[in-house]
Amino acid sequence: MRALPTRLRPRGVLWPNRDFLWLWTAQTVSQFGSEITGLALPLVAILVLEASTFEVAVLAVVDWLPFVLFSLIAGVWVDRLPRRLILIAADWGRAIALGTIPLAYLLDVLTLGQLYVVGLTVGTLTLFFELSYQSYLPSLVNREELSEGNSKLEISRSGAQVAGPGLAGLLVSALTAPYAILFDAISFVASGLSLLRIRHRAEKPVQHDHQRPSFRTEISEGLRYTLRNPIQRAFIVFVAPMNLFSNMLFAIYLVYAVRVLDLTPTLIGIIFSIGSVGSLIGALTANRSARRFGIGRSLIVAATIGGCGMLFIPLATGDLVIPFLVLASFAYGFFVLNYFVTGVSLVQATTPDHLLGRTNASRRFVVQSMIPVGALLGGALGTVIGLRPTIAIGAVGAALSVVTLFLSPLPRIRVTADADELVRPLNERFALSAGSP
Repeated sequence: MRALPTRLRPRGVLWPNRDFLWLWTAQTVSQFGSEITGLALPLVAILVLEASTFEVAVLAVVDWLPFVLFSLIAGVWVDRLPRRLILIAADWGRAIALGTIPLAYLLDVLTLGQLYVVGLTVGTLTLFFELSYQSYLPSLVNREELSEGNSKLEISRSGAQVAGPGLAGLLVSALTAPYAILFDAISFVASGLSLLRIRHRAEKPVQHDHQRPSFRTEISEGLRYTLRNPIQRAFIVFVAPMNLFSNMLFAIYLVYAVRVLDLTPTLIGIIFSIGSVGSLIGALTANRSARRFGIGRSLIVAATIGGCGMLFIPLATGDLVIPFLVLASFAYGFFVLNYFVTGVSLVQATTPDHLLGRTNASRRFVVQSMIPVGALLGGALGTVIGLRPTIAIGAVGAALSVVTLFLSPLPRIRVTADADELVRPLNERFALSAGSP
């Protein structure tokens, strides 16, 4: 992968960075595969195994349960071990786990229990992968390049969200859902091979056992730093209820689409793909909106768009089903990618490298613990009061979560220097050097 001549390089400073390009390639390939599984796995439960509403919701729970059980421990390992090797192991482990589904289906031994085990395994490895790549990126690019790097990575994610569901719908219709998952398994193999091409290892300094703090001490340090950090605390107070209510909705969304709105897998995939153009726009505009309106205000606007957009889902009836679902998907996709690029770049720029794994894990532990709780609530309420009323409760709750951002320090943060000033006392108290990747 040779660098392009200067006059031919696309706009941006990261194109000559060979290691970043391989990380970007790996993430792009696996994202396209994951979009297929994101639709195909619950459709295996719904269409092949005829699972109930609650059983489908449990599938969403086990996928996110590792973020509750293992986040804090995973954060310590990400700060202790070479992050590149964790990324490769997570990719190939997910390939093996997902590959068992089409094999079991071929042998006519596929069960709902196996889907739960695979979901738990893939969720655990995804936890390690995401903590590692977010903590690894600052060692591959300079601080001022973090926003561009995150933007490029999220453009790939949004591109996969645009094309992936439509492709997934077609594959499920043509091959059946279990065989469609095979494409995701292959994508993880390719992603791991791309990561092997990265030259920069960013190895951790060798420590003797008597010099290394205990797991409990390191976990405690990560939690204390994260919860005392005014920026990350603001993110937690917003994202935790947003995750709770939105996943009440998303855990039963496909059941709602198939059994209430009578949509086919192909049509569901097309709706997701069209709506996910919002994700692409969100990733493309994150840097520009942060510069134009300020980091904090940009985050608040994106969150407001996403929260209000979800209100269209329970309102989808008659001729408005497809337009409203597309609009909701567009608004939510824009919010997630725009908010993620700006927010994660801010955290990476103001958090010291040796704490990145633990602070990412601590924040995720709190906010993503709400995902399985929301999914269980969605499954239970969907069974008791019906699918549409449950989806309405989730949508309203998600929209109201945005209010917390207006009460946080975020409106006062216009540029990264404002955030540096805000977290400097904390970093000095922890004897850390802020923003030094």
